[in-house]
Amino acid sequence: FFDLKRIMEGRWLRAAIALLLVSVSFGFYLPGVTPVEYEPGDSVTIKVNSIKSVRTAIPFDYYSLMHCRPVGQGAIKADVENFGEILWGDIIKPSRYAANMKVQVGCAKLCTTKPKEKDPSKISRQLKKLKTRIDDEYRGHLILDNLPVSEVYIWEGRKEALYYKLGYPLGVPGNKTRDSLVNNHLSFTIKYHKPDSGIPGFRIVGFEVVPYSVESGHIEAHCKQGQDWQPESYPPQTVVFQPIAKATPHITWSYSVTWEEDVETAWASRWDHYLKSADASNAKIHWFSIVNSLLIVLFLSGMVAMIMLRALHKDFNRYNDPDNEDEAQEETGWKLVHAEVFRTPKYHEMLSIYIGTGCQLLGMGIITLIFALLGFLSPANRGGLLTAMLLLFVLMGSYGGYTTARLSKMFHAQSWRTVALTGVLLPGQIFVVFFCMDMLLWAKGASNAVPFTTLLALFGLWFCVSVPLVFVGAIFGYKRPTIEHPLSVNQIPRHIPEQKWYLRPPVTVILAGVIPFGAAFIEVFFILSSLWLNKFYYVFGFMAIVFVILTITCAEISIVMIYFQLCYEDYQWWWRSFMISASSGLHLFLYCIFYFITTLKISSFWSGFLYFCWMFVASYIFAVMTGTIGFLATFVFVRKIYSALKVD
Repeated sequence: FFDLKRIMEGRWLRAAIALLLVSVSFGFYLPGVTPVEYEPGDSVTIKVNSIKSVRTAIPFDYYSLMHCRPVGQGAIKADVENFGEILWGDIIKPSRYAANMKVQVGCAKLCTTKPKEKDPSKISRQLKKLKTRIDDEYRGHLILDNLPVSEVYIWEGRKEALYYKLGYPLGVPGNKTRDSLVNNHLSFTIKYHKPDSGIPGFRIVGFEVVPYSVESGHIEAHCKQGQDWQPESYPPQTVVFQPIAKATPHITWSYSVTWEEDVETAWASRWDHYLKSADASNAKIHWFSIVNSLLIVLFLSGMVAMIMLRALHKDFNRYNDPDNEDEAQEETGWKLVHAEVFRTPKYHEMLSIYIGTGCQLLGMGIITLIFALLGFLSPANRGGLLTAMLLLFVLMGSYGGYTTARLSKMFHAQSWRTVALTGVLLPGQIFVVFFCMDMLLWAKGASNAVPFTTLLALFGLWFCVSVPLVFVGAIFGYKRPTIEHPLSVNQIPRHIPEQKWYLRPPVTVILAGVIPFGAAFIEVFFILSSLWLNKFYYVFGFMAIVFVILTITCAEISIVMIYFQLCYEDYQWWWRSFMISASSGLHLFLYCIFYFITTLKISSFWSGFLYFCWMFVASYIFAVMTGTIGFLATFVFVRKIYSALKVD
């Protein structure tokens, strides 16, 4: 579709490739925004984020529970920065917690909250909701100077290593013999660092918390500034909503702040603690995955080399040798279908649409990965990755429209209807699933339920930017010369011999898709953990290597399988070249089912429904991307081998 030779000669591409290789080698990231210096006594803002749980995968607003609200505020407005935060469910709001640089707070009372129930004879819905969230293992999330709060544990199995777990538990789940406990006292430890080069002030490099459950009466009696405060020495605060006579009458909330100087951690490396605590930081597992994938690639490369150097070279010599005319007339193998191989396939319009959309997705994925390697999409930039993917998919619409137009013109089926479907088919299918999930999240009161205004903005991006760009790309594609096939096609289709069971499409497609998925499944585990277990994923250098290996694997397995298919005189290769690699999306979805059963602790039906809906969308997108890679590689391969034949 493009003149790759001319493009590769460009200096800008060589410079970009060199920069990409440097990024992969060092895997650096930008750890946040511009640093902020605080003088002693300066106010430091503590904000709250949504509460989240790995048991339900449905986030909720922090103030949906009986927490202390900021003084003098009615409806608390969220600090929304980008689309990604909204879609991900991050609702960041101001809090009542107060801290000042290097000012120690022994214990400070926040407020006392009481269940608001009009009829005292009925069960308190607020207490019931709080107990439910605690039993579902929800965790509260606070933010200080763009750093998330975390609990710190000693990492067993690693010498002198600490494990940072994001957030803090709202309480201790109860059971039939024990009431649930609420963590109503938070003991903060804020670490600061004195910058070098004579810069005045101090920078915050750590934000840790130890939650405690303390009976409200003891907080009211003993939580005073300057008084010795030992929260672990008091009985815990239970959460009881029935029987009504024993229901919790009120909950008193408090906190303490301890400032510690950290001379070893610089501001630029303050995120390292969180990133090293993620499972994805285990480099040995990643290298094992890469070595495993490279072995698969070497095996497939050997098969492709054998086909190209032995079988094809031998066939070319026999078919094109003028001294062997009698032998050449006895056509066998893949040459026998030379007059059928470029016959327009059934449903060629849908094939053009899927390949165009696949190129749009590939463009989005490659550019997003480059930005991630350069550090612009670090975990410190909340919602940045999702926002970048959404915007890049919209902007890559011209690439998708161009590819669809080139294929449609090659099939002699130019149609603006095909172009329009390229812009709306896959996004429309995803939107239907997304809308159904959004209605469910609205019914549940989840914080990641997309508001109506955001839906309108997404519609605007889709129909006012993406679809027009698809048509712009198609205009340029239709203006390009038609892709001519190297061989003509017979008017009457040739009969396809009966194929053996292991060469039939269901068998070859499903079995061949295992190989591309096998090249990437270990990395898939870490990605799923970051999505559903509230962990960071930042090793984009490893992801880039796995993506390259996955691309090569998809291309080679499609070429090998289509070559064997042509050797058995089955010339219907167009759709199969797409489906062979695309079936890896089916294996991805099956692995998601396995991951759900073996790793996740989701027990709610609706939470499971949301999980499988999102994983279906992800698997579908993965299938379209990998199928496009397989089709394009096979398309180039088939044109090359048949253009080398001398046919009268």
